[in-house]
Amino acid sequence: MKILIIGATSAIAHETAKFFARDGAELFLAGRTVEKLEDVSNDLKVRGAKCTKTFPLDLSDLERHQELIETAVETLGGLDMVLIAHGTLSDQQLCQQNVTKTIEELTINFMSVISLLTILANYFEQQKRGCIAVVSSVAGDRGRRSNYVYGTAKGGVSIFLQGLRSRLSTSGVTVITIKPGLVDTPMTASLKKGLLFAQPARVGKGIYEAMMKDKEVVYLPWFWRPIMAIVKSIPEPIFKKLSV
Repeated sequence: MKILIIGATSAIAHETAKFFARDGAELFLAGRTVEKLEDVSNDLKVRGAKCTKTFPLDLSDLERHQELIETAVETLGGLDMVLIAHGTLSDQQLCQQNVTKTIEELTINFMSVISLLTILANYFEQQKRGCIAVVSSVAGDRGRRSNYVYGTAKGGVSIFLQGLRSRLSTSGVTVITIKPGLVDTPMTASLKKGLLFAQPARVGKGIYEAMMKDKEVVYLPWFWRPIMAIVKSIPEPIFKKLSV
């Protein structure tokens, strides 16, 4: 298998990549920090990856997305799968006070993903096979006062993926929306941990299994699906009074 992993230094992406490494996959790893990319690359080699190549990139630099994907295709000699797993957890209070910060967060969490997906969709559509998996979030299922900037980005990604899944279904290409709940990663280090927090290894395993089984929309862990069904069913007059 030839797999492009974008945001490869994230805890969730790294844990997912470990499973593919054990399968002897060829991995092309893109991320922002050179040192972290090398650490992840070396770890995956030890775990059995046939080869690992790295591509340092600030993914908010949309002009270089074409270069990234073309380099991955050329280096690996094609692509079978892509996992998009980059992003930031927005500071809601800061975004409310600073429109520049809001735009920055929407650029990295939404626009950069849409840019990558547009290029990748055309590649896989022409190839007529493959798998595109994207880490969205349960936060995109309903806008909440505590994180609606982040939720807006993730909700937009999920809607885009719905349309893309329909479009590519006639071309033999699988499009998977991954919706994790709370995950104990460096990105959530400032949040108080509770029973609903999952470990990255559990989520990574779920993503791996979803990609291998051609799923469509996956909540990780599974219990977030009924939780969010309840959250979405609460009438707006009641929901806006909740401190969530």
